[in-house]
Amino acid sequence: MSVRGDLRAPATLAESTVLQSAVLEDLRSAVNHNRWLLALSEPWLGDDPLEIGSGLGEAAAIWAADGRKMTASEADPGRLARLRERFDNHPTVRVRELAVPIRESADHSAVVALNVLEHIEDDVAALRDFARLVRPGGRIVLIVPAFEQAMSNFDRRIGHFRRYRVPTMTATLRRAGLRPVRVQYVNSIGLLGWMLLVKALDGEPREGMPLKIYDRLCVPVLRRVEERVRVPFGQSVFAVAETPRE
Repeated sequence: MSVRGDLRAPATLAESTVLQSAVLEDLRSAVNHNRWLLALSEPWLGDDPLEIGSGLGEAAAIWAADGRKMTASEADPGRLARLRERFDNHPTVRVRELAVPIRESADHSAVVALNVLEHIEDDVAALRDFARLVRPGGRIVLIVPAFEQAMSNFDRRIGHFRRYRVPTMTATLRRAGLRPVRVQYVNSIGLLGWMLLVKALDGEPREGMPLKIYDRLCVPVLRRVEERVRVPFGQSVFAVAETPRE
């Protein structure tokens, strides 16, 4: 993470989108952290998932490595072009443009959205849109930032409308007509670092020595602990919900 001053809110959605792409590039170096979140999500995806907001395609590439059929999607034209280039002629990954609100239905095994829902003003309506894209009993798999108390200038600049707690995420899923299956905090120590470096010191989560040290030394230990113990707080909320079976 880097700490920089004069972090003013962006005047336009375009500025927020540019910042999102820059952060995606920087956080590719957080290899252990990213693999942790992808491993949490993978068992719930089924045989034909759709990813909402695939970014640079890092998750899709890993999830499809064993031959799984999946669809990667993007709304941003620049990231969409990079996805199409990356997965051109890929045997199992399809790339498509997709933006909320979604006015269609499909038969995917799951919809997965990693750090996407917080960017959507009407999250309940978005979840209902997601649900129409999966088969009856299919899953919605989410990772979102946790704790409103951690809302920072950076959150606002990158286009976050909110952060969640386990109870608020659970309630949001139910309001959308979904059945929560698993809702938990992830990356407990990461929340403390966020509160200090991003909120208190007005910094940005960017590539740098603090991020590298945390990812290489702390994340593997933290992952082993949290795989055995449910923690009472975290940097993110991980959620899985099912659509109605009828």
